[in-house]
Amino acid sequence: MTRVLTRTHFHGSKLIRVLTELALVDAIEPETGFAEKLGQWLSLNDAITLHAAHAPAPTSPLAPAAGSKSAQSAAIGQEFTRIRTSLVNSITRIGTPKGGRTRLERPALKPGDPLDTAIAYEPYRRDHVARQRDMELSIRPLRSRVREVLARASPALRQLAGLDAVFDAILSERENKLLGTLPSLLERRFEQLFKTHQQTLAERQQADNPALWLHEGAWLARFGHELQTVLLAELDLRLQPTLGLIEAFNNKTTPHP
Repeated sequence: MTRVLTRTHFHGSKLIRVLTELALVDAIEPETGFAEKLGQWLSLNDAITLHAAHAPAPTSPLAPAAGSKSAQSAAIGQEFTRIRTSLVNSITRIGTPKGGRTRLERPALKPGDPLDTAIAYEPYRRDHVARQRDMELSIRPLRSRVREVLARASPALRQLAGLDAVFDAILSERENKLLGTLPSLLERRFEQLFKTHQQTLAERQQADNPALWLHEGAWLARFGHELQTVLLAELDLRLQPTLGLIEAFNNKTTPHP
């Protein structure tokens, strides 16, 4: 049942690797164990609830499932793919000109506008927060539906679904707070890239031209690519528990030769 815990295994996630590569967070040592961290996060009531969910449940008749297990597997798999594809498209809709390079849209500058208007990070923060909200509103109901399917499939899967529900309730608030820091971390990256851009211009004794910022290799185009990479890694992290439940369902219900 360890797959259900993947959501909080941050140090091994793609998201942490991306943030580490961008020097936005320090590398997390593997010795910082999940069980130790979890113990720090749980209250006494949480521990009691978790222990009860982990104990074998009394045998009781399962509610009849609608359709065959193979049909259910296909249905939840298709729903997972549909939602993931929709969210990926939303993230990559930032703009992809010819060649597949990420392109950020920004308001066109008017003659005489101050440079501060062009380098305001706030629009990107709002966009990131909006995409996080879309992820939450789409993935949480999906995860609940998958748990319902597991709960009707077998006693073992019902126990797994119950354990996942407990972990979700215990850890969701802390996870949301951690993920909520991402827009501010990316603001640091935004400012760092612009500072490097200004230093390069000064060294070359060149004037700045905001119209070139979105050209391939320019600082804002680079930030757009990094923003998209972080959002896609965040999406993968948020989807991991649901994917783990689906895999558990398929492993338990698919005959093996």
